Formats: sequence, C-alpha cells, structure tokens
Amino acid sequence: MKPEIVTTPARLAAFFSFLVLPLLLFGCTRSPGDAVGAATTAESIVLDDAGRLLGVVRFPTSCTADAQPPLQRGLALLHHMTYVASKRAFLEAATIDPECSIAYWGAAMTNVHPLWPDTIQADSLVGGQILLDKASIAKHASARERGYVDALQAYYREGNRGEADRLQAFLNGWASVHEDNPDDPEASLFYALALVATAPAGDKTYANQKRAGAIAERVKAEIPEHPGAHHYIIHAYDSPPLAEKALETARHYDDVAPENSHALHMTTHITTRRGLWEESARFNRRAADAATDRLPNGDVSMHYLHALDYLAYAYLQQAKDEEADGVLTEMKSLDTPFQNHAATAYAFAAVPARLALDRHDWGAAAGVKSRWPEGIRWEQYPHLVAIAEFARALGAAREGDYATAEGAIGELVLLQAQAAKLDIAYDWGGQVAIQIMAAEAWVAFGKSDIESALRKMRDAAEMEASTVKNPVTPGVVLPVRELYGDMLLATGSYALASAEYTAVLERSPNRFYSVFGAGRAAELGGDIAIATKYYQLLLDNCADANDDRPELMHAREYLG
Repeated sequence: MKPEIVTTPARLAAFFSFLVLPLLLFGCTRSPGDAVGAATTAESIVLDDAGRLLGVVRFPTSCTADAQPPLQRGLALLHHMTYVASKRAFLEAATIDPECSIAYWGAAMTNVHPLWPDTIQADSLVGGQILLDKASIAKHASARERGYVDALQAYYREGNRGEADRLQAFLNGWASVHEDNPDDPEASLFYALALVATAPAGDKTYANQKRAGAIAERVKAEIPEHPGAHHYIIHAYDSPPLAEKALETARHYDDVAPENSHALHMTTHITTRRGLWEESARFNRRAADAATDRLPNGDVSMHYLHALDYLAYAYLQQAKDEEADGVLTEMKSLDTPFQNHAATAYAFAAVPARLALDRHDWGAAAGVKSRWPEGIRWEQYPHLVAIAEFARALGAAREGDYATAEGAIGELVLLQAQAAKLDIAYDWGGQVAIQIMAAEAWVAFGKSDIESALRKMRDAAEMEASTVKNPVTPGVVLPVRELYGDMLLATGSYALASAEYTAVLERSPNRFYSVFGAGRAAELGGDIAIATKYYQLLLDNCADANDDRPELMHAREYLG
C-alpha cells in the first residue's frame, strides 16, 4: 500500500493563509499590469504547472509581468534540482518575453548539475552557450541580472576545461554576485551551492560545507519555506559529523514541496546518514511515487529510480527483505526508454548488487548480471558497471569459485582505467580501485594466503576511509571496512574486528551487518555487556523484519 501524499486541501489552504494574507495586507503582490522592471521584492509562493506547492522565492526581475510566474516556477524547480521541468518553465518565460535575459540564463543554468555524479555533455555546452549569448543581448536586465549571466558564463567559457575547473569558475562567479548583492537570497544560495560543489574531498574540517550551511540557514531564517535553503542545508551537512545539524530541516523539506520527488527524497540524505531507516523508507517511497509519471519525451525519470535505490537500502537495513525484493521487481517491470543519467544507471547497477551483498548471499552475488538492463548507455558509466563486477568477484571468492572471481577482477581492472579518465569532479577511479583490492583480498583469503589478504583488506579500508560518499548513493554497496571486520573476525582477532565494525557505524549508523558484527565480535571476545548492547540494537532496528536472517535468530537466542 502506497503512503498517502500529504498535500491536502486543508494543508494547501493553511499554507496560503499563512503566507498570502500578510502579503495582501501589506500590498506586496504584483498585478499583471505592472510595468517592465517594476518587479516586487516580496516573496512569492510558487506552484508547479499542476498547481502543486514548490515553496517560496524572492526573485525580482526586469522582465514583463506575464513572464514572472514561469520565471519563479523555473527558479523554484532549479533549486529542487528538477532540471527538466525547470528548463521548460524558463523557456516558457522566454517565449512570453523574448527580451527577458534571466529566462535564457535560467534555461542555461539547468544544464549545470554541480552536485550530481555527471558532467555536462558537449551538446549541452553548445546549447547553453547559445542561451547565454541571447541572455547577454536581451534588453530586459538589471545589473544584478547581468551578474547572474556573468557568473554562469564563467562556467561555460573555454570549452576544453575539465569539470573541476568549470566548477571553480562557477564558484568564483557566484562569489562575486553574492558580494555585490549581499541581500539577494537567490545569489546567496547559488554561492552556497557552489561552495558545496567545490569542497575539497580530503578536508575533514568541512570548511566549505559549514560556510555554505550557514549561508543557507540565514536565508531559511528569512524565508522559512525557501526550497533552495532547505535543499542546500541538507547537501552542506550530508556527512557523518554534520548530519545532525540538518535533521530538522530535512524533516520539514516536504512541507515546502510535498509532491516534488527530489524534495521528498532529499530528506533521506540525512535520515540515511543517521540510520533512521523507517523514515528513510517512508520518504523514498513517497519520492518514488511522485516520479512514476514518465517525462514528456517518454523516459522513465531518474528521480524515480534514484529514490528506489535508497528505498531498497533502507529496507535491507531493517531486514525487510520482502519489501527490498519488491523494489527490484518494480524496477524489472519498467520498460525503456530510461532517462540517460548517472543516477538511473547507478540504481540499476546497485539494487541487484545490494540485495545479494547486504544479505551475504554470496551465490546470488556471484550471479549478478553486468550491464543490466539494456537501454542504458553503459559505455558512459564504467564506474557503475564496476558495481556488478565487484559483486560477482566478491560473491565468487566467498563461494570458492576463484576462476570466476579472478575473471571479474580482470574486468574491474579495465573498468578502473576507464573510470579514472572520466571528466567528473569525483574520484570514481579510486572507488573502483578499492573494490579491486577488496576482491583480491578475499581471493587470497580463500586460498589461505591470510597475511596477504589482511594486508590488502587493511589498505582498502584505509583508502575507503579517506574518501567521501558521492550524493548519488546512500552508501557503497558493501563497505570494505565491514569486510575487513569480517576477515578479522574469521581469524579470531575479535578486538580488531570490533574496532572496524565500530568505525563503519560511525560513518553509517545502524548498518545491519556492522551492528551484528560488533555484537558478534564482543560475544566471541567475552564482553557480555557490549554484545548485549549491539544485539539489542539490531533487534530494535529490525523490529518489523519479515525475514528470519540467521543473524537475527542468533541475537534473539543470545538475549534469551
């Protein structure tokens, strides 16, 4: 049974009475007859083209009054990262007012996805530059709006640069606009977005993220229903040490846009970080349901598939295996075409691998199909093809089928070389290298080369600890630090194994197998109190489990 979407007439009325009435009382609305350039500086409630809430923005422009509603809609959707619909809205505004500079800017802005695991394609670079050329000569533009165009132009300029350089130019451009317009909430938020996008992966002080979060929090205090403020607070604090700072914001993002798929999903970036599995499942089910309609070109939306990946992960951590299997069944029922996006490919690669690996079903892992389904441009995503090959390599190694495991490792080596060449501001090649080391370690372990196996696993775990999670994933399909704990446990190093499981739980709280592993290591090491603590936590997390996994049965037996 699908959860109820919470937009009701009463809720809609309450939202409007809370925000619209004060604007009317103080004369802060604008009539369609207002002159060009006379845009209000008041906040505006924004609805999508189906009349559903998207939040509140403050976006005065120099364009005609008739162009203002689609401009505001395009901006709100841009902040929600609902890029396809956002572009349609901005182009609608440009049709209404062909001299509207900011409309062309907005359409070009939708080609840029600073936090997504993709990079701008050549045709989008060309198309975006054409739009910016129109923006540069359009007559309806203020100095502030020209600044917006210049900031984006910095990203598009010099087409032979890599994505990392483009994003740095994007940051510099928005820093300048923010400095010139410190009271403009939209400029502030795009600057915050750029700070998160360019945060150094190895900076464990999270300086960029903290600065971005503080900026977005100020906007949220000023405009409590702003979509960008909610969205970028979540992204800024999407790391283990900071996630708690975004929990309240995450839990209220659906108040801003209760039927926008990506808004609903973003809540779970934080609930997943905190191991709040029931909440994560509930919001991702809503997010998936909100994106089941195909895109105007007939594609299955990447937002739908992205939510399903997070949903499967949440179910697995609660041992709700029937529901997790149901997610894969749902995905198998889909027909092409699929939206060509990394999140689409990631979901199709990750979900089958998760179902096998997260249940330690090594036989199923060895049989995971690579490059499934057809209709995905897998040649663009070697780092995602690697997920299936990793599952096959690890599963076969744990089953003692070393020929199959070594064949899959050979495929991983080829994919790692391809992934290392990707023009993406994230080290996917490094992620594949970690998978190779972990798979090789378990082959060595199976062949009784214990010293080499432990050394490789330790190196892989240390390498993984130095990386950050990419936003496309709720977590790696199987943490190698957890695998290292398993190996230490198998060799009788209970204290060392406990330390590895605990380290995983610091990064991924309430992960099923690390909770169980910590309990098992304590039990075998003779620490009754710690074993009891973790086994009870496991049962609490899986109170509604519908599968008697051996680990749950063991925990119940231990606790009596």
